[in-house]
Amino acid sequence: MTDLLSLLGSRICHDLVNPLGAIGNGVELLQMTGARGPELELVEGAVAAAQARLRFFRIAFGAAAPDQNVAEAELRAILADMTRDSRLRVDWQAGGDIPRPEARLAFLAILCAESALPRGGTLTVRRDPGWSLRARDARVAADPDLWACLTGAEPPETLAGGTVHYALMPLAAAEAGRRIVAEAGEEALWIAF
Repeated sequence: MTDLLSLLGSRICHDLVNPLGAIGNGVELLQMTGARGPELELVEGAVAAAQARLRFFRIAFGAAAPDQNVAEAELRAILADMTRDSRLRVDWQAGGDIPRPEARLAFLAILCAESALPRGGTLTVRRDPGWSLRARDARVAADPDLWACLTGAEPPETLAGGTVHYALMPLAAAEAGRRIVAEAGEEALWIAF
């Protein structure tokens, strides 16, 4: 079932890439004709944000073949683009190319941390050889029921589309043979796998 959901995520991302690219190309063509203004800047910013989020979602929710790697440069570019106008900063300290299942887990963990950090902060991501994500000196607002999903609790009945990553991360961890440890306090959070 998880493979089917991952393939669905891959399909949705794939089908949205082309229309967003066409909109981006249209904005560039308008700019080449000398068109400027706040309306065009708004469209340009929205397209860039959507493209960045879509690339991020493709890794987090898409199919993750164990023999595929994601290049470090691509991971850094995705994170930089996704957080460009965000309150969340990701300090990516996991050097080198990453096997796709591990990149998927890291991105799902980033989504969990992002949800628990509504005012933003800096999230440090390390790999040595296990993974850890940590945010300190931040205002953490972790939903205890959702956070408990990471370590094996059943997802709450109120699970919504915006919080599905809490239920998907343990499934992806099990597929990768990883165990998740997670803690969240008022000023810090930590996820390891």
